[in-house]
Amino acid sequence: MAEPAAPAAVSSLPREVREQLAELELELSEGDITQKGYEKKRAKLLAPYVPQTQGVDPALQKESRPPQMPPPSAAPASASSSSSSSSKFHRARSGGARDERYRSDIHTEAVQAALAKHKEQKMALPMPTKRRSTFVQSPADACTPPDTSSASEDEGSLRRQAALSAALHQSLQNAESWINRSVQGSSTSSSASSTLSHGEGKGTSGSLADVFANTRIENFSVPPDVTATTSTPSARPAAIDLPPSGIVKGMHKGSNRSSLMDTADGVPVSSRVSTKIQQLLNTLKRPKRPPLKEFFVDDFEEIVEVPQPDPNQPKPEGRQMTPVKGEPLGVVCNWPPALEAALQRWGTTQAKCPCLTALDVTGKPVYTLTYGKLWSRSLKLAYTLLNKLGTKNEPVLKPGDRVALVYPNNDPVMFMVAFYGCLLAEVIPVPIEDAGGQQIGFLLGSCGIALALTTEVCLKGLPKTQNGEIVQFKGWPRLKWVVTDSKYLSKSPKDWQPNISAAGTEPAYIEYKTSKEGSVMGVTVSRVAMLAHCQALSQACNYSEGETIVNVLDFKKDAGLWHGILTNVMNKLHTISVPYSVMKTCPLSWVQRVHAHKAKVALVKCRDLHWAMMAHRDQRDVSLSSLRMLIVTDGANPWSVSSCDAFLSLFQSHGLKPEAICPCATSPEAMTIAIRRPGVPGAPLPGRAILSMNGLSFGVIRVNTEDKNSALTVQDVGHVMPGGMMCIVKPDGPPQLCKTDEIGEICVSSRAGGMMYYGLAGVTKNTFEVIPVNSSGSPVGEVPFVRSGLLGFVGPGSLVFVVGKMDGLLMVSGRRHNADDIVATGLAVESIKTVYRGRIAVFSVSVFYDERIVVVAEQRPDASEEDSFQWMSRVLQAIDSIHQVGVYCLALVPANTLPKTPLGGIHISQTKQHFLEGSLHPCNILMCPHTCVTNLPKPRQKQPGVGPASVMVGNLVAGKRIAQASGRDLGQLEDNDLVKKHQFLTEVLQWRAQATPDHPLFLLLNAKGTTVCTATCLQLHKKAERIASVLCDKGHLNAGDNVVLLYPPGIELITAFYGCLYAGCVPVTVRPPHAQSLTATLPTVRMIVEVSKAACILTTQTLMRLLKSREAAGAVDVKTWPTIIDTDDLPRKRLAQIYKPPTPEMLAYLDFSVSTTGMLTGVKMSHAAVSGLCRAIKLQCELYSSRQIAICLDPYCGLGFVLWCLCSVYSGHQSILIPPMELESNLFLWLSTVSQYKIRDTFCSYSVMELCTKGLGNQVEMLKARGINLSCVRTCVVVAEERPRVSLTQSFSKLFKDIGLSSRAVSTTFGSRVNVAICLQGTSGPDPTTVYVDLKSLRHDRVRLVERGAPQSLLLSESGKILPGVKVVIVNPETKGPLGDSHLGEIWVNSPHTASGYYTIYDNETLQADHFNTRLSFGDAAQTLWARTGYLGFVRRTELTAASGERHDALYVVGALDETLELRGLRYHPIDIETSVSRTHRSIAECAVFTWTNLLVVVVELCGCEQEALDLVPLVTNVVLEEHYLIVGVVVVVDPGVIPINSRGEKQRMHLRDSFLADQLDPIYVAYNM
Repeated sequence: MAEPAAPAAVSSLPREVREQLAELELELSEGDITQKGYEKKRAKLLAPYVPQTQGVDPALQKESRPPQMPPPSAAPASASSSSSSSSKFHRARSGGARDERYRSDIHTEAVQAALAKHKEQKMALPMPTKRRSTFVQSPADACTPPDTSSASEDEGSLRRQAALSAALHQSLQNAESWINRSVQGSSTSSSASSTLSHGEGKGTSGSLADVFANTRIENFSVPPDVTATTSTPSARPAAIDLPPSGIVKGMHKGSNRSSLMDTADGVPVSSRVSTKIQQLLNTLKRPKRPPLKEFFVDDFEEIVEVPQPDPNQPKPEGRQMTPVKGEPLGVVCNWPPALEAALQRWGTTQAKCPCLTALDVTGKPVYTLTYGKLWSRSLKLAYTLLNKLGTKNEPVLKPGDRVALVYPNNDPVMFMVAFYGCLLAEVIPVPIEDAGGQQIGFLLGSCGIALALTTEVCLKGLPKTQNGEIVQFKGWPRLKWVVTDSKYLSKSPKDWQPNISAAGTEPAYIEYKTSKEGSVMGVTVSRVAMLAHCQALSQACNYSEGETIVNVLDFKKDAGLWHGILTNVMNKLHTISVPYSVMKTCPLSWVQRVHAHKAKVALVKCRDLHWAMMAHRDQRDVSLSSLRMLIVTDGANPWSVSSCDAFLSLFQSHGLKPEAICPCATSPEAMTIAIRRPGVPGAPLPGRAILSMNGLSFGVIRVNTEDKNSALTVQDVGHVMPGGMMCIVKPDGPPQLCKTDEIGEICVSSRAGGMMYYGLAGVTKNTFEVIPVNSSGSPVGEVPFVRSGLLGFVGPGSLVFVVGKMDGLLMVSGRRHNADDIVATGLAVESIKTVYRGRIAVFSVSVFYDERIVVVAEQRPDASEEDSFQWMSRVLQAIDSIHQVGVYCLALVPANTLPKTPLGGIHISQTKQHFLEGSLHPCNILMCPHTCVTNLPKPRQKQPGVGPASVMVGNLVAGKRIAQASGRDLGQLEDNDLVKKHQFLTEVLQWRAQATPDHPLFLLLNAKGTTVCTATCLQLHKKAERIASVLCDKGHLNAGDNVVLLYPPGIELITAFYGCLYAGCVPVTVRPPHAQSLTATLPTVRMIVEVSKAACILTTQTLMRLLKSREAAGAVDVKTWPTIIDTDDLPRKRLAQIYKPPTPEMLAYLDFSVSTTGMLTGVKMSHAAVSGLCRAIKLQCELYSSRQIAICLDPYCGLGFVLWCLCSVYSGHQSILIPPMELESNLFLWLSTVSQYKIRDTFCSYSVMELCTKGLGNQVEMLKARGINLSCVRTCVVVAEERPRVSLTQSFSKLFKDIGLSSRAVSTTFGSRVNVAICLQGTSGPDPTTVYVDLKSLRHDRVRLVERGAPQSLLLSESGKILPGVKVVIVNPETKGPLGDSHLGEIWVNSPHTASGYYTIYDNETLQADHFNTRLSFGDAAQTLWARTGYLGFVRRTELTAASGERHDALYVVGALDETLELRGLRYHPIDIETSVSRTHRSIAECAVFTWTNLLVVVVELCGCEQEALDLVPLVTNVVLEEHYLIVGVVVVVDPGVIPINSRGEKQRMHLRDSFLADQLDPIYVAYNM
């Protein structure tokens, strides 16, 4: 793609050209023109202005240059040099070679071509940012044996370095430019040591980030609205790769070069984070999949968008297939009636003939078992098992019992004796892998196994307990272990003979298989099936007596067992068993064995072919001319064809005959399905099928003609087995026969197949007793078939082709993909630099109603960040291009950390489990939910034109009440004469000082729980007078001046408050700055002092020194403080007269608070409001002078301040004050105080409750021992301005139930800025109620009650009872009309103690009127004045009876309006998303979410080790998608304590957002989801 000229040149283009360019951009962004068309037209427009000289940007001429092939001489040279360099086998085995099992030069070329195609469509992926310390690669052992391999194979493989020819290598380097090099700049870590450069962009054609980082372009972009469908054309320099709808603002020349970007709110941010988000947005802009249908208005059920099937998708056109029969099973006169009879025959008549040769570690024959020895030792074992294990009357084993065989892979001799010993004793052997796996325990349990046979050496190696017993493995039944070494066996008496009957349907042995989900099941094989299978194999492979075969496979199961242990004895063959451990040290050993023993048959897997190819230079003189059959047992892997070809081309010169290569297909259930018969020399070799990958994904066979990039070449696996019959049925649903051109599951019917999964009758029926049906659903014949678990078709000449396994099938949006094919594509992308030994696992996870593809690869220890990221981006492109499917998650883990199967392959189901549990510990991860999640529900559009009146009429018609509720009526409540007598709190205090001078009002406790200070009515009055006189004398203040009170929580604060009232000043309580973090806390103090226009500050001497200290000067300008008066030593001077306000509407005090969104607001509280509030609380809580209450709250704002400073003076009760910070040094303080003073009513904050729950939760016994008892508590009230935290209050109640806390005691309050106390539980009235509401409806602002345990339900608790004199109504925040009680709306309040307005420097009247004195737009004849709380909630009428005798209306608070996130037209509450996220992983300590330019950003605090950071990314993305139907844009993992929390324990998400954008979080990892 021709890049535009340098920026200078663009600005010099004529105006009309610039306009045409802008128009083109617009067309492209709106999808009116294709990318190709856009490039053509753009190139045409720019052509006259691009100078054809040396000075041109190198990117310009890229298109016109021929691809740079190396000079002819160079290519072979480089190829030969690479081959000679690896002449020594060990050197060739370097970690990075590709997994040759999936190697295909054609496929590699296809991938390169696909990637080159993407060169034009540049895609700038933001590279994740990580902290350097996080990922310490596990050192991959330099001499790790080549025991590893890629997905879906059970064995590892070794690859050649020279896998990609030099030419391909070269072409890829050209293709380099399709991806813009990743983001420039250092990581978001602030520590210098951890910066990491993200690589330079090549030329100026780099990504947006490069432009920002490297060029002086005086431009910056507003992050676009990702949801916008249209964009405004903008004249902008075409040189910047901005998103199509970016609106560019000019920046004047003088602006600095740090390339500021404006966020949506105009907050300038440093370019690093925002550049990345910008890039992320750029990638999101490009429509990847068909766009969603137009928005629709949905009223009840959000429907998942179901992708419509593509009308052009290929459909099968053939006729229905007919089952294919194999040749008849020949009748050979001397075939034995049972396999045991064959053993008896050879053991007695041919005792000297060799049966099995075992090799030592170096690969030399070490022991040969003869048929005589096998017979005699098996007999001894059978006799011992039946007669010597228990007593005569109570034998341990009876015929038909199952026995586990635990034998190491390098001891075939002991295994064979044990296996035949069991058959002779008529007990059923269950061979298993080495002990320990939990899933194997499931198999042993389901088979009812109580006895295990093993060797002495193996038994010694098992882990033991202290007293020498073998450890009970997790999930295993209790086992008795029996050693089968000859010296422990008793010789059978002469007259004892085993019972050998003709083979029947009774079980012979059980072979285990691992399912896709990881569970292990036992396939039962009957004696007759075992015999018939041996006969079929003998006939198909044409075995003759005395032949030598070499077996490289696992002899405990599958073809290794069938050929090397069973058919071997049937035909008196001699098997040479080459164990896996020998192959690891000497990969050529099996070829040497074939050569040395002139073996006729070898049983191998593709892995063994590669290993031999890798090592063949060490041995020039081997000959394979004796081989008539090289059975490739994983021929069912579609990628085996290239291995067979490569092996043949290398070893044909060593005598290997082309027709000897015989691929076969096997499965544990159907056993051998098909095998290629040995060919006639010189006859043409069977053809190949070249299939279209696209067709395969729809389950249809199409010969690939048009696009060779997405072709799959498969070889046949021969014909159906003798005596068998095969059909192909649809993989899902009823077993309907496929059409001839359709891919389906291969089913086999023959006597030689498994009979059931032992002990699992349900699963058995669907697999082993399948009767195929035709298209109308009626059964075809009566013969039952067995499902093989392999996918394929029967081709011309009845040849069987396999294209994949059911276990590797990934069903994504109705299309089928094969895990192996995707692995092959991943490996074909230059994986050498990045992937360790080609180890790649592919599986699918179910997220949001569809399967999502996950690719996990092991990363080479020496791979650089840059290489890995590059490789990951390319893999995404290649898979998208070749398979037309999006990858949901691509993760790289350190080398050698994926779980392994016993033979070194990747254990897929365990890898998947680790991924879902968050224990995979990736070191790199890319999530692409934006590209592959295409089934999200359609965004909601609000219905326009429905006015408040229509809503109300609608409610009336539907019979719904208007949602409103009120507390008790103040007029009807008797109160003592106090109220009538005294309008002002100052008068009440004076009256108490005279009437009850010595009555203690306040007690202040320290951390030890001792009283440090008390105040009686008189003491408080006297001290207040002295403070008032100081204010008048020293401060020269006038009535109405504002005074800031800066005190730690205590009684001094209270005296200073009343001192101000006595002097007629207006007190403003402010939290004192924290000496340890002045820079963080002092600016807030400074701001309140400025905003409140305070004339004076009252404080203590210590704090006064702090305010004027040098440290303070570093944070604020200390010279501009108003007068500071310390109240520690007051002169004993009486006040001339106590100020009395002229009217109760006069200001009493200012209440300043910082909201969670970071807004500092001060509200004005009049004397009337103060009296009204105190009276309402007094009535609700039944407070009078004989009462004591305990308060553990911050006393600076809201209800906390009212309870701490005002209520005691009004009601006369005694308040025990516990400063919350004292709990940090003594967690027991609050609860022990409550217990010691037998307090009935106590108030606390959520932070205090959380401290106690977390800190004392496991110390309840200790609390009991200290004698703490909470049975006296009647109400324990949490003071809050948020949705009640039900889970916290419930766990608090449950934890302390054991020390007497009543389950009904805990409740919460609700207040807001406009009215600090709307609800408070109090003593009378019904208990707080809870409801479960449907989250999906809540997002639509509707309230739908559901039952407990309903999916997507949210538990809400009532926020206490509405206070006397308070009325609330639920209102639509947009139309201001009242709502019915099934709707979520803003809570509006009317009450005598509502604040009288905001106190701001600029008196913004409109805001004031809107928030404090507003009327409903409809339906309120009384024209009540309401105050808007800014909180969303709803009212529900309950079945309970209120104090008034009527049914009780409960108010439920859902969350703050300005915290809500509007995403996809729906309203989300951050706390709901955060709750989901916090549940996903044990290491998430805290979580916060916010949005930026319509991207959802999730910040999680990691309390585990840093290598868990990347585990959280997919888990967070999954849970938010599953539960909230949202795609997370950015996941930020930070250290504990980074999310700012205010004194009320609320998260300050806006502060967090600002810090994130300003790059101040020092994150451990930032993942940008694509």
